Amino acid sequence: MSTAFGTRQTLPNLIISLWLLGFTQIIGYGTLYYGLAIIAEDMATTLGWPVSWIFGAFSLALLAGAVIAPAVGRRIDQHGAAKVMALGSVAAAVSLIITASAPNPLVFVIGLVAMQLATTLVLYDAAFAHLVEVSGPASPRLITYLTLIAGFSSTIFWPLTQTLNEWFSWREILAIFAAMNVAICFPVHLWLARSGTGSFCNLPLQTGVDLPTLDASPLPDHLEQRGLFLVTWGFALSGFLLMAILAQMVPLLSAMGFGSASVMVAALFGPAQVLIRFVNMVLGTERYPLAVTLLVAVLLPTAALLLAASAPWMFGAVIFALILGFASGLKSIVQGTLPLALFGATGYATRLGKMAAVRLVLAALAPFVLAHLLEVLGPRLALASLALFGVAGLVAFLEVARLRHRTKHRGAIPTT
Repeated sequence: MSTAFGTRQTLPNLIISLWLLGFTQIIGYGTLYYGLAIIAEDMATTLGWPVSWIFGAFSLALLAGAVIAPAVGRRIDQHGAAKVMALGSVAAAVSLIITASAPNPLVFVIGLVAMQLATTLVLYDAAFAHLVEVSGPASPRLITYLTLIAGFSSTIFWPLTQTLNEWFSWREILAIFAAMNVAICFPVHLWLARSGTGSFCNLPLQTGVDLPTLDASPLPDHLEQRGLFLVTWGFALSGFLLMAILAQMVPLLSAMGFGSASVMVAALFGPAQVLIRFVNMVLGTERYPLAVTLLVAVLLPTAALLLAASAPWMFGAVIFALILGFASGLKSIVQGTLPLALFGATGYATRLGKMAAVRLVLAALAPFVLAHLLEVLGPRLALASLALFGVAGLVAFLEVARLRHRTKHRGAIPTT
């Protein structure tokens, strides 16, 4: 299995690229994801829909994104991530304009679907692939840096969209978002595509910066498919638990007796994400990513069970929000670094695309499953049931750890 890398950049270009890429991720997530929650009610009023229908249409759009994610991954491997992202910035702008100008609900749904198709071209998976292409062995740490920068997207775009909503209609806000993608993100991605060449310098020797290299012992070729299956479903099942809770976090906390304090508790999630990414950047980047992944897989069901057992105790809810934020912040990182460490850089974007397809399907279903469980079982048993999905994800990652341990210390495992 090859771990060869593509083009390399010098350190100054690498730092500039990282910050510019992080800036486009803030805009991408803010305009195509976070901002929609603020204006969803206005959208529903205009269309004559219940608000739940808006989120239902959004889930449909996520499924469409899942369908094309593997093909997008292959195109990134073939043509380079930055070129695909430049095209994606234009596609994002066009999709936002379609949604903003929709004369009827059908065109509105088409616009939402187009927006989610565009996300596969411009968000984390594509950005991670670009860093792998241009930074070689430094890419695991740079992926951590990127998620730290992009982690401020919700912090910026929730209040920004709220402020814009006081002055503009939701259609005008989407038009502003479209302008951001085409006027800011497109030129940046185009520059990244053109500057992704050069001689990759010896970073530790020339700069004094301690950048860890990739682990030299990925899974052997005959275990790649089994390992990829386990990693894909490990992330998908863990993500199912996370997305189910995030989609209805405030209503869930309210149903468990926290009332008006629910918003305050939920607000702790975002800062916890950023904090743990910073801690990981300082202390954890030299750890093999499977160890961090196992920690994430433990934290997610622990958070759900803690809330189920402790509500309406306020301190328990605060710890729940912090643990959930820690798990989410780390999960964004290891979804990029673990496949790289286990399977190498060749075909990296293609693998991320296949993984994203399964993850997005479960993410689209998660809010509906939780809503049904809440109605049938009540909040405590619903959370306990969701925790089982997280435990299943943990089992998948434990099996990956077993495969890697036996391969590394006892020789290759025979195929079955």
